[in-house]
Parts: sequence; structure tokens; C-alpha cells
Amino acid sequence: MTADRAASGRPDRGGADFERGGTGHRTPEIPVVLSTASVFPERTADAFELAARLGYDGLEIMVTSDPVSQDAEVLKRLSEYHNVPVLAIHSPCLLITQRVWGTQPWIKLERAAEAAASLGARVVVVHPPFRWQRDYVKDFENGLAKLEARTGMTFAVENLYPLRAGSDVAAWAPNWNPVELEVSKATLDLSHTAVSNSDAIDMAKRLGSRLGHIHLADGTKSGLPDEHLIPGRGTQPCRQLLEMLPGMGYNGMVVLEIGTRRAQNSKERYNDLAEALRFAKAYLPSVPVHG
Repeated sequence: MTADRAASGRPDRGGADFERGGTGHRTPEIPVVLSTASVFPERTADAFELAARLGYDGLEIMVTSDPVSQDAEVLKRLSEYHNVPVLAIHSPCLLITQRVWGTQPWIKLERAAEAAASLGARVVVVHPPFRWQRDYVKDFENGLAKLEARTGMTFAVENLYPLRAGSDVAAWAPNWNPVELEVSKATLDLSHTAVSNSDAIDMAKRLGSRLGHIHLADGTKSGLPDEHLIPGRGTQPCRQLLEMLPGMGYNGMVVLEIGTRRAQNSKERYNDLAEALRFAKAYLPSVPVHG
């Protein structure tokens, strides 16, 4: 922490490798956001610090077993202190978060929507149901539409992957691919397209106006594991997707959801997150700032 920052009690963004908005004359029209999952095994609170230092436009909170990620009041205080808005909530729908906010999937989504609303976020990311959640599967598409109408929140269903590339068999139902679901908005994850051996550009085009959210990461091959590499380090069309977004009329955000758990120390993690941000800002078309 710098002396000025310590004196003011506010975060200092001046030590970042680059400033928000690049040169100061042009700024991305599409927000570039950091997922708190990208800092693991560091904690949710650390993500606010890193996002502030690096100049990310906001955070997507992955709700996990970390108590901070579950507490909207604590998140609000962190957001205000670091001057980093929370722009999206990722509901706790992973296997390892099956007991976070209880075990009932609709209650989890209700709580995610409440947290998002209290923080001023506009998007809740949700996975398709696990195949064994039969009642949830049966009502997923209609139930999600009703929940959106009642809460005014966007629920963006994320693409996952089959158990084997080229197969339709997956752990999720009614479908792992939101292109095939009757949902209003979808999240396109480019690490997941690598696992499923899907054409990410084709998926984006087929989703059209239903493309509401993006998890930007990279991958190298079909099949597990899900790599979540820094964009540009794999085979996915990360640059091509970013460059085509304005022409699609995309009005969502780009969330960097990369894996840094193999970083040897905090400095290496910082550099990885900086590289991911540079990639996104380099290839997102920008617009002039007026005034």
C-alpha cells in the first residue's frame, strides 16, 4: 500500500500496469469484469483489491463456501471501499457448492437475485440443472422465465459440456447447451466450448440477441479438464469473438474467468490477471470519449 493510499484510506489505482480506459482518450463500450473465481485460492475480498489495482470495470461474484461471497452487506462495503462495482452474481450451482444457501435450487436463485439487486448488479449466472435434479429439470425453462418476470433480473444460462466430445450425454439437463434451451439469455464460456469441442463463434451467432453474458477464457482441447486459460494461450477464438460483439449489438459484459491456482505467488497471479485484462481491452472495439 502506498503512503498516499494509507493516509486516505482509499484504494490507489495508480500502481496498475495500465489505467482504466487505456490511453484516456478511448474507453471500452463493453465493461471488462473480473470473476472472483479467477483469484482462487485467494479469497473474495482479495478480488476487490486486485480488480481495483488492475483497473477492471467491476466484479462477478462467484458464490462459494467463502462467507464473504454469500453476504451482500459485506460485499457492498467492499465495493464501496475499493470503488469496484459488483456487476454480476454467479449462483452457487457447482457440485462443491450444493449446500451453499441450502439445497433447494430455486431458493438459491431467489437469494442470488436478491443479492444482485441489493448490489446493483443486473445479471445472475446459472448453470443448467444436474440431471438428477428431476423436478428442477422439468420446470427449469418455464420457472426461470417466471423468476425473471418476478424479479426483473437477467438469468444467463451458461454453456457446459457433454461427458464426451461429440456426445449428447451430459451431467446436465434439459441440455448442457443453452442454444438448445428456451431461455431468454445465455452465458457463453469459451473454456467450456473447448471442452465440448464446440464452435464458439457459431454458438454466439446462433444465440444472437440471447447472448447476454460472456466468460472469457481459453482452452486447448476437447474433453476434460476444463482449463480456463488466459485468453490467447489456447485454441479458442477469443479475439474473433471480442471483435464481433459490437456488430452483434451485444450490450452485456465480458468477464475474465481464468484459473490462477497454479500461480506460484501473488505477483504471478497479479501478472496473469493483468495479461488477461490487456487481452480483452486490446481486442474489444472502443468508442471515443466525448467531453
